[in-house]
Amino acid sequence: MSANDRAELEEFQRGFGRWLDEHREDLEPLRSLPPELDAQFAVQRRLQRQLYDAGWLRRGWPEQIGGLGGSVVVRGALAEGLTRHGYTFPFALGMIEVLAPSVTRFAAPELAAEMFPRFLSGDELWCQGFSEPEAGSDLGSLRTRAVDEGEHWRVNGQKIWTSWAQFAQRCVLLVRTGEQAEGFRGVTALFVDMDSPGITVRPLRAMSGDEEFSELFFDDVLVPKSRTVGAVGAGVAVTMAVLENERGVLAWQRQTWLHQRLRALVAEHRLEQSSAGRIGEVYASLYALKLRSRDTFRAVVAGQVIGPRSSVDKILLSTGEKAVFDAVFDLLPDHTLFDDEPGARQWRHEHAYSRASSIYGGTAEVQRNILAERILSLPRER
Repeated sequence: MSANDRAELEEFQRGFGRWLDEHREDLEPLRSLPPELDAQFAVQRRLQRQLYDAGWLRRGWPEQIGGLGGSVVVRGALAEGLTRHGYTFPFALGMIEVLAPSVTRFAAPELAAEMFPRFLSGDELWCQGFSEPEAGSDLGSLRTRAVDEGEHWRVNGQKIWTSWAQFAQRCVLLVRTGEQAEGFRGVTALFVDMDSPGITVRPLRAMSGDEEFSELFFDDVLVPKSRTVGAVGAGVAVTMAVLENERGVLAWQRQTWLHQRLRALVAEHRLEQSSAGRIGEVYASLYALKLRSRDTFRAVVAGQVIGPRSSVDKILLSTGEKAVFDAVFDLLPDHTLFDDEPGARQWRHEHAYSRASSIYGGTAEVQRNILAERILSLPRER
């Protein structure tokens, strides 16, 4: 990290901490989340809007797309500051870190400048239309097709496991514009309005109890050619950028939250002395994740391409997340399984959600194959 980045980070941390302290009374209603998903989004969007209006959320984003400029490093510091002061990190801020860097990099500049401020301010939410019933981690097999009709693409097909689609106004959608045999080379990314005629959203209830995911159906949906993100047939570049984003700033934000949840476990419950070893194992897992995420985050700040080594971050993230919530269930079985107070319900919910950590964003098996083939140069699995 350069001296300038470090100085900006320290200035941001001091200023943001003061602002949170000064506005504690105004922000207090946003500290806890209600159980209903719709109400959770309403609370988090209020927090997001206040962060945006105060300028904190615009720091670290280019001025030409509505940001205030500065180093990417402050976007990680925002998550740390919120977590340290006891606020739940808004869902939308994670999606911003996943989708916005890729859309603003590959889309036409005028499209990025028009759309990004809506996303950053909380006026809109975007979703990611990648996975299909027969194409999960193998996106080269996707079948949702876009046919060239002059000024528009005509899209038909289905997506699944699309997070928060029922709340989204836009979708970053992967479609096949070439032949099936072309694999990734025939895939294109589009930026689609979710209120377009022909789109059906069908929420799916996960084991956590939330309707986080949805199926999307596209029936003769017309998408303007101006909404093409990147070159036609070059959707793999957009896809890889999105996946790398999940393991850059977002991974740093999530490990910050996991450390906070481990601290809460120790602080809120009287654990037996015999639990110390288990807590130490979990802490070691999270600290390994933190060190790895820090290196990746610094590479992002320096403008470096992360590439396949980001698969290490993904494996460590899913391992650390499961370690935290498995420990909660093992050390406090009666509390987590049978109590009905809000804290116990939250632990149960988080444990259920953690089961997906080795699946979303590319399965652990796929990540290990990437490391084996592209980092260790081992022969391809047959």
